[in-house]
Amino acid sequence: MAQENAAFSPGPEEPPRRRGRQRYVEKDGRCNVQQGNVRETYRYLTDLFTTLVDLQWRLSLLFFVLAYALTWLFFGAIWWLIAYGRGDLEHLEDTAWTPCVNNLNGFVAAFLFSIETETTIGYGHRVITDQCPEGIVLLLLQAILGSMVNAFMVGCMFVKISQPNKRAATLVFSSHAVVSLRDGRLCLMFRVGDLRSSHIVEASIRAKLIRSRQTLEGEFIPLHQTDLSVGFDTGDDRLFLVSPLVISHEIDAASPFWEASRRALERDDFEIVVILEGMVEATGMTCQARSSYLVDEVLWGHRFTSVLTLEDGFYEVDYASFHETFEVPTPSCSARELAEAAARLDAHLYWSIPSRLDEKVEEE
Repeated sequence: MAQENAAFSPGPEEPPRRRGRQRYVEKDGRCNVQQGNVRETYRYLTDLFTTLVDLQWRLSLLFFVLAYALTWLFFGAIWWLIAYGRGDLEHLEDTAWTPCVNNLNGFVAAFLFSIETETTIGYGHRVITDQCPEGIVLLLLQAILGSMVNAFMVGCMFVKISQPNKRAATLVFSSHAVVSLRDGRLCLMFRVGDLRSSHIVEASIRAKLIRSRQTLEGEFIPLHQTDLSVGFDTGDDRLFLVSPLVISHEIDAASPFWEASRRALERDDFEIVVILEGMVEATGMTCQARSSYLVDEVLWGHRFTSVLTLEDGFYEVDYASFHETFEVPTPSCSARELAEAAARLDAHLYWSIPSRLDEKVEEE
């Protein structure tokens, strides 16, 4: 029994060791993975729309301006070539001559007419005549291609502007994860919250353990991913994220931390990636927020401070205490040792009760 009681003692505090582990996912959700030596770059052009949407803003704006400017210059040059080939530029002062485009007296005028045609401005000073069949064909072609360019580029900009990436910035994760007892069982917990009044619909949470491992055949897997159960079987992973919630991973026999004690956990090297997904209520688009916890960011024997208080007719969330934790009595042994100690204690109570009844009968 002395050993069992010692397992429940918190033990002396040891300062966590500093580690130089490279994060797989940053605290703000950015993934530290870069694609190198990609030789089949033509695959990016097969999905040009997604490629333009994924570009940085300065490059997207550059392509947006170039798409329109080059189109106007291209068709403006063709309008100028038609006027030059028909001899319209040589008969500018000839009132009896019917040009292809009225009042087109140079390349600048052709460029302005190209802009008016594609943008359907129509100032009325320059207008195409019915004596120029090649001009009519070019007018139809520019109107069709101009509509396609306009739809493509405006669509790219609209999708890029309406991306829910900024919405994920208002979904916050606690700066630390904690390990403590909950209902007599060791649990790994972290907290999530939403800063906006508009909610995330159909929100769900997942957790991944990123840790190197070696197979029985000797294969080394540097970034092996293991699922951490956060209530998938019971439906607790489906969140009603109106107020901050504490997400719990019960350390049971199926957990990778089943045999990890406090000292073993401090010496381990891993990263826990948490992923929150849901649909933005205002736009209906899917949003994903990510964060991660290294070994140094997992506090053993701590619990989160409550942030919810009942006011006059409403609940108030104090986000100033969102990341705060406090120490609680927590065993330093592993979850397996804790379960075995509890089983031995239950067995001792089970056998002691009949023996006491027998002694009472003998006394009577």
